[in-house]
Amino acid sequence: MSQANEQKENFIDTSDAKESREFLAEKVAELTQKLDALPAVVEPMTRARLLLDLANAELGMTQMSDVWNHAKAAFDVCIAHEEWQLAIEACDLLYQTELPSSIVALGHGVWLSVTYPVEPEYSINMLNNVINETTDDADGAALAAITAHFIVDQRTEGEKRKDLKVLTSNMLAKVALRHSKVETQVGLDVWMDKLELREPDVFLPRMSMVVGAIVGDGNWWFDREELKSKIAR
Repeated sequence: MSQANEQKENFIDTSDAKESREFLAEKVAELTQKLDALPAVVEPMTRARLLLDLANAELGMTQMSDVWNHAKAAFDVCIAHEEWQLAIEACDLLYQTELPSSIVALGHGVWLSVTYPVEPEYSINMLNNVINETTDDADGAALAAITAHFIVDQRTEGEKRKDLKVLTSNMLAKVALRHSKVETQVGLDVWMDKLELREPDVFLPRMSMVVGAIVGDGNWWFDREELKSKIAR
């Protein structure tokens, strides 16, 4: 590439970034105005959805403290009104701030996305974040990958199941490669047997322990037993 063309591309990239930032700044201002204009008494989820939209725009602006404050406020409302999928979205935003408690938010998002029958894409995303946070030699990534694989089996069918199983199979294979240098199907089978990744009754409780370690004692934002009881309603 010539120097002139390189400079042109750099100028275009810079211009695009500037326009994107200006757009996000306008979006933040617009959403802030809408929030401020809400009446004192308003349907709670209306406020929560606006808070999530605002936090998402602020994330693009790297206003991480604002993202945290607004996403956490939305999370609390979503939990109170049993809007589990939106609560997971809030956790994802909180995790992306990379603030000190972001890993705690990840644990909450994983717990919700595994416990409740939300769309499997939410669970896969949260569990993939666990994989990214886990060291190569730790078993936590393997447990996250096999849990994602299991969830696809439980919550999907038809073409969607086929497509997502390809995704989770690739997740599992990549984890096996980095964990134990596994490169063949035979090796993968041996590896799965060694780590006891065949039986949900075995790997799901172990995954629960991983989530507990991620969040830490005394850091839970809700009563897990109370939330579990709502599933049977």
